Amino acid sequence: MTAAGSGLAAPGVTPLGRTLLDPRALYFVSYDGLVNNNSFQKNGLFTHRGLQYAAWYSADRSATLARRTAGAAHWATLTLGHRLKSDDSHNVISMGVSRADGRLHVVMDAHSDGFFYAKSVAGLLDAESPWTPAAFAPVRTTLDGLALTSQFTYPQFLSTPEGGLQLSYRVGVSGNGRNALAEYDGSRWTALGEWSGSTGTYTSAHGSSTARNMYLHGIDYDGHGLLHAFFTWREQNASVMCSGGGLANHDTGYLCSADRGRTWRNEAGVVVGRTGGPDPVAVTGPGLVVDPLGPDHSLMNQESQAVDSAGRPHAIISYVPGRFGPCTTDYVADRIAHGRAFHLRKNASGSWRKTEIPVPPHSSQRTKLVLDRYDNAYAVLPFGRVAAASKASGHTDWTLLYDGAGLNAFGEVVIDETRVRADGVLSFMYQEKSTGATPSPLYVADFALPA
Repeated sequence: MTAAGSGLAAPGVTPLGRTLLDPRALYFVSYDGLVNNNSFQKNGLFTHRGLQYAAWYSADRSATLARRTAGAAHWATLTLGHRLKSDDSHNVISMGVSRADGRLHVVMDAHSDGFFYAKSVAGLLDAESPWTPAAFAPVRTTLDGLALTSQFTYPQFLSTPEGGLQLSYRVGVSGNGRNALAEYDGSRWTALGEWSGSTGTYTSAHGSSTARNMYLHGIDYDGHGLLHAFFTWREQNASVMCSGGGLANHDTGYLCSADRGRTWRNEAGVVVGRTGGPDPVAVTGPGLVVDPLGPDHSLMNQESQAVDSAGRPHAIISYVPGRFGPCTTDYVADRIAHGRAFHLRKNASGSWRKTEIPVPPHSSQRTKLVLDRYDNAYAVLPFGRVAAASKASGHTDWTLLYDGAGLNAFGEVVIDETRVRADGVLSFMYQEKSTGATPSPLYVADFALPA
């Protein structure tokens, strides 16, 4: 099916079925989320050379990895020598691939403290090598001797265009943290340093704050080697909000890097910060805000982003619109009742457009963004619902395509970003709702996108 008069395929999802990863995966709700399904868990599920990989914690808290031929019914599972140390949903497992040497890298179990790291033998991902615990080095608390920081959170791996691997992470704590990068060249890890700052003064209608952190919606290379990052700021001082029950997040910003994260520029190309030096990206930096919003609407951090085939950035953001009142007083309750998700993107003329997705999330949790090969946009909402908008419409014709019926998904899902590009399949990992600390099934659901 094509969009009328456009020559482009219209968006669509065709369910292909689901596979069971674990009948009794670890389950507890912390910070309103699950440790096995969190938006900042970049590459908790990914595809490489026709094989799909998944990571989670089993009922006995063991860090678990699985592999299958993409689309196959059977997953081969192995357990790493590590168990989750605390009931904290921040302590996700993230995976990355260094194409230069065919290794799988795993970082896990950290929230403003020490992290745990394991890597496979060289060449494990280049062929169907034996998938056993023996394929991995012992779990360590450094990157092969590189310690990074004692306050580590939000590991996100990204493969460089040259085949190397980078690790994005936060140094510090919520409301007073900095983003940083490390890099693996196929033989060793190097710390590139911090690139966002936590100092400077932000003033709202209610008060001022002098400390904060930049929360990333993502960090992704496009097909031309440009590194893109959407973000929102979170202030340390709650006096910037109309109510202490809200979220001290404000503004959606955007920046990019053309030199593998060493130098950061705003959308106009002006340098706004450098990595590892005295001038990081600051809240007072010029031209960073692309969608202004004060801290009174429970704007969510770490939602989602993607880059289309022309290198144009897209993001999903969510908050409680002003039509529901000027002040959120309970961010969870208010977001469940009145939160809305929006598609923010740069169009061909270079201007920013924002469209409300007319499917209320009915959740305090986040929505994931996927673009198909025709640059149609898909929003995977909480509970596994899928809405889409066509490129032909300018991404304005958002429609619910799949209502998540029968999944019984808790909330957020983990998207396989690489499989969409590899074979046009939307694949996501989700966990069934449970109660208390009762383990529940963990699945991967697959949907065919337009060929």
